[in-house]
Amino acid sequence: MKPSSREEAAALGAVLGDAAHRPWWKHTTVWLIAAALLAAIAGLAWWNQSNQAAQAPRYVTTPLARGNLAVTVTANGTLQPTRSVAIGSELSGTVARVLVDVNDTVKKGQLLVELDTAKLQDAQAASRADLAAAEARQRQAAATVTEATAALGRLDELARLSGGKLPSKAELDAARATLARANADAGSAQAAVTQARANLSTAQTNLGKAAIRSPIDGVVLSRSVEPGYAVAASLQAVTLFTLAEDLSKLKLSVNVDEADVGQVKAGQNARFTVAAQPGRQYPATVTRVAYGSTTTDNVVTYTTLLDVANADLSLRPGMTATATIAAQERRGVWLVPNSALRFSPADSAAAAGGRSSSDPGILGRLLPRAPGLGGRRGGNNADVRGGTGEGRIWVLRGGQAVQLKVSKGLSDGRHTEVSGEGLAEGLPVITDQTANGAST
Repeated sequence: MKPSSREEAAALGAVLGDAAHRPWWKHTTVWLIAAALLAAIAGLAWWNQSNQAAQAPRYVTTPLARGNLAVTVTANGTLQPTRSVAIGSELSGTVARVLVDVNDTVKKGQLLVELDTAKLQDAQAASRADLAAAEARQRQAAATVTEATAALGRLDELARLSGGKLPSKAELDAARATLARANADAGSAQAAVTQARANLSTAQTNLGKAAIRSPIDGVVLSRSVEPGYAVAASLQAVTLFTLAEDLSKLKLSVNVDEADVGQVKAGQNARFTVAAQPGRQYPATVTRVAYGSTTTDNVVTYTTLLDVANADLSLRPGMTATATIAAQERRGVWLVPNSALRFSPADSAAAAGGRSSSDPGILGRLLPRAPGLGGRRGGNNADVRGGTGEGRIWVLRGGQAVQLKVSKGLSDGRHTEVSGEGLAEGLPVITDQTANGAST
């Protein structure tokens, strides 16, 4: 049996009536729209936060630490033996033998060179003959004195016995004069003997100098003589060898520029390098800074000597060296890069690409600004190498840049000594700032 039209209409009205009177919060469409709006708001907030974080300034830091600092002076020079001796000959003659060569080790008194001694031996023999003749003349003069003395004595005795009648006064005067001349001849003969002995001694000395010996223990650095070489001695002795006393110790002579000499003092430590030993540094100690200057091509320098240890003999006299002298040193002090002293943080909003109250805008950027206004490099330290003075550094605390006042000390051009309150080991010191991945 089919339902009637009234029944169908009643059923449809009941359905429509229930839907029309349902509350809004029971509608699915409303919740879907609300969820979509919340998702859009959350996404916008996340995007804005991420964009701000990406645009926020980022700081480059280095941990604060203690270290050693030195201001150095660089100078060039040459290595030299601590003591060198030029061996020469005072005599003229022909070289008979050469007994040593370059690099030979010699002992004090060791024979180095012998000259031909034929002429020297002849001179010695002649001097001996002269001495013998002088001694003979001395004995002859002595005999004459004895004879004259005896004659005068006899005349005096005769005068005493005769009561002064004999001999005559003239005879007595002649006898006395003869004795005086005999004494004078004896003195002359004695002087001749002394002179002859001196000449013999000189001849013997010259003969001894024909054998040239080493005055020191050392090493032969140079040799300029060969057998058969004719030595012509003049006012200055001819140099045959150059000896170095001890090559295990050398001295380095460098030329310090007049602008740096005021910082160099005896006792300072230094290091140097030579081309023969690349990559190796040798220690040295300053021993003397000359007061006298040397001018070369209008450049004024001062000779400075440094002591060098050369136990392994890897260094040789004459090598050119480049020395670095530690003029001033600080040990165990707080050190910061010089970039940290020059750093000044930029405006955070400007770094993020936004506009802040201090942003001058496009027109303001086109107009000129007073010197020192704006910009990250604030120039709080005009002269980093200019010695002590007040400065400031920026450190990172809780993600924020915090300024600390410090006192500057010594600087080597890359790092500077600082001191002040608030400094601690590992403190992050800001040296640079970036925004959006780029340096500002």
